[in-house]
Amino acid sequence: MTSTSLSSSLSAPTINRPNVVAVGTIVWLGSEVMFFAGLFAIYFTLRSTSPQLWEAGTDLLDIPLALTITTILVLSSVTCQFGVFAAERLQVRRTGWKPTQWGMVEWFFLTYALGAIFIAGQSYEYSILVSEAVRLDSDAFGSAFYLTTGFHGLHVTGGLIAFLLVIGRAYAVKTFTHRDATSAIVVSYYWHFVDVVWIGLFLVIYVLQ
Repeated sequence: MTSTSLSSSLSAPTINRPNVVAVGTIVWLGSEVMFFAGLFAIYFTLRSTSPQLWEAGTDLLDIPLALTITTILVLSSVTCQFGVFAAERLQVRRTGWKPTQWGMVEWFFLTYALGAIFIAGQSYEYSILVSEAVRLDSDAFGSAFYLTTGFHGLHVTGGLIAFLLVIGRAYAVKTFTHRDATSAIVVSYYWHFVDVVWIGLFLVIYVLQ
């Protein structure tokens, strides 16, 4: 091999293949979009056939509570992204007490706490509605409300479990690598997705009554 051909082979561009886990997660989230689109379709269909029932049901909704937990969930998306930034620079834990010195673990713990508060607030609203005789099997409004918000709540719970797994993995490994950071990034994709879905649900159920 001549020096020219050797130099050419050494300077050949490297092919950067997309991360398989990240691509798989995006594809899976695409199927989740279709799932929630179906739930939205069910909600709109039932609402169009029972306008008076919807008017009575939405009067029982606690809009200030819903706005509060919505704000909390949106903030959790912000803290989640700060955790991703820390993971990308391979900073697992804090170097000081200031938030600017926090690592991925601290930001993800805060995200977990905010997500748990959201679930607690949603559970509290469920208890109030049940006391007002709004149940899953009470009428079309109850069925549509609990199906849409309930499935979303299950997705949020799944995200909380994923955060614990990522945090546990960060403590388990001796050296935090870019591969471990990918897990944090993938979880953030999912968390941002459930946040966006909830914003849509909040606008449809609580605002566009």
